[in-house]
Amino acid sequence: MRMTKRFPLAVALVACFLVCGPSGAIEASPARYSDAGPEPILARVFEQIEQNHLDVALRDVESLVKAYPNFHLANLIKGDLLLARSRPIQAFGNIANAPKDKLADLREEAIARLNAYREKPPANYVPRYLLQMRADQDFAIVVDTQKARLYLYQNEKGTPRFVADYYISHGKLGTDKVREGDMKTPIGVYHVTASLPRQKLGDFYGSGAFPISYPNEWDKRNGRNGHGIWLHGTPSDTFSRPPKASNGCVVLANQDLDAISKNLKIGLTPVIISNSIEWLSLDDWQAERAALNKQIEQWRSDWESLNVEHYLDHYSKKFYSDGQNFAQWSERKRQVGSGKTWIKLAANNISMFRNPGKEDMVVVTFDQDYRSNNLSNVMKKRQYWLKEDGLWKIMYEGTG
Repeated sequence: MRMTKRFPLAVALVACFLVCGPSGAIEASPARYSDAGPEPILARVFEQIEQNHLDVALRDVESLVKAYPNFHLANLIKGDLLLARSRPIQAFGNIANAPKDKLADLREEAIARLNAYREKPPANYVPRYLLQMRADQDFAIVVDTQKARLYLYQNEKGTPRFVADYYISHGKLGTDKVREGDMKTPIGVYHVTASLPRQKLGDFYGSGAFPISYPNEWDKRNGRNGHGIWLHGTPSDTFSRPPKASNGCVVLANQDLDAISKNLKIGLTPVIISNSIEWLSLDDWQAERAALNKQIEQWRSDWESLNVEHYLDHYSKKFYSDGQNFAQWSERKRQVGSGKTWIKLAANNISMFRNPGKEDMVVVTFDQDYRSNNLSNVMKKRQYWLKEDGLWKIMYEGTG
């Protein structure tokens, strides 16, 4: 039976809102980024609905349901299209007595998926946060909570190269986590700290979980607390959850979690969570990276020079670490410096990740090889560089 060509304007408007730009015309995105997952077919389904090609839309959505049986959004759209064969559709989601909150969740998911699919960043741009990855950091994750999207980048000889992007869910009450139980996802620079297999978890976490290092040093400095922020999957009967559905974790479909899990290294893979990603051209990215590397090299050189005042000039007056403020830190460094006749310092395997929070800050981690006339040691060091009055200053320093 062929579907009626009479299709209520209300549904056309819903479809157009989901996949059209301000002009009302379907916007086609160049296939520059990953087309993995349901988004390409989902976009095509709504395009066909908007154009009243309901038979074609039904065929496409049936293929979507076949590929992803537990994809609730696809099943809802299929139900709408089947109902359109016998009676007019008045709104998105025509299941009798369907809970309004569930329909709202599915609509938000559709908007998030399709907006991310059509608003892809330029192919030659990179996230501003990935300033420098060390050689053994093969991959990095950047999360955009506003777009409900996770981006996977590969370290290609020092340059971030896009691999894939995936739909995600985050905290029920948004982002900028401050305290335990606030149902928010943290914003900041973190790394994967463990791998928890399915066998050690309940079905709620799906195919596994990867805890991340919240709260980090800067979170603690600012009084933020809480724990248990993970990347994890979905229950076996659920393909995906609404954009805001977790207690603070970043949640992916199980197949997506499985796809990225093979690229994650415990203690090494950075996970940067932002409200909205800033994108830089490769030229601007290289300029920012070079400028900060120059500052780090000057810090290293001034420490080697035995000129303690020049060395201390790299630290913020608001510096605080290991229970010491700037005045206490400075006094200790002057005392230590008075006993030195020479210093050799190497900073190897430097990584630099710009913090996506409100502050103009970069998290710098490196392997420090320190040698002097009376002490030698090797350690992993982490610094938080903050821009004050246009100059980069070290706000925090400690072991990595």
